[in-house]
Amino acid sequence: MAPLASLLSEYGESHQNPTNKLVHWVCVPLIMFSLIGLLWSVPVPAAIQHISPWLNWGTLVMALALIYYVRLSGRLALGMVLVWVAMALALRVVAGAAALPLWGICLIIFALAWVGQFWGHKVEGKKPSFLKDLQFLLIGPLWLLHFVYRRLGWGY
Repeated sequence: MAPLASLLSEYGESHQNPTNKLVHWVCVPLIMFSLIGLLWSVPVPAAIQHISPWLNWGTLVMALALIYYVRLSGRLALGMVLVWVAMALALRVVAGAAALPLWGICLIIFALAWVGQFWGHKVEGKKPSFLKDLQFLLIGPLWLLHFVYRRLGWGY
């Protein structure tokens, strides 16, 4: 079995319950969004900030994850880039419009989304996959995206 297919299959084993799946459709994107926002909030050296406000720790982590995703599937990696662009644009809007600092909003979202994730796994009756292997923290978003691709009839 190809590495991607094997990882998606193994991840799917602990995500069979419809309630847990629904929780993941909500919480995985929220965790991604909030994690990128938290990293975005960490100050970068002034020399880097002067190049572009888009160069920050959040975009660095996205670029590193992209390397991993390209090794698994170029097509899914491209989809993740589109998801990240949408999230980055949303982060810019939230940062400019919110009464709280971006890191504060993202910290609240991050904590609540993880509570949701663990509740979903309690309903499922199985431990989260990342407790077995940390790479499943990166596979979760691909697992959701692969369903979108399937629904659209796209290969991955």
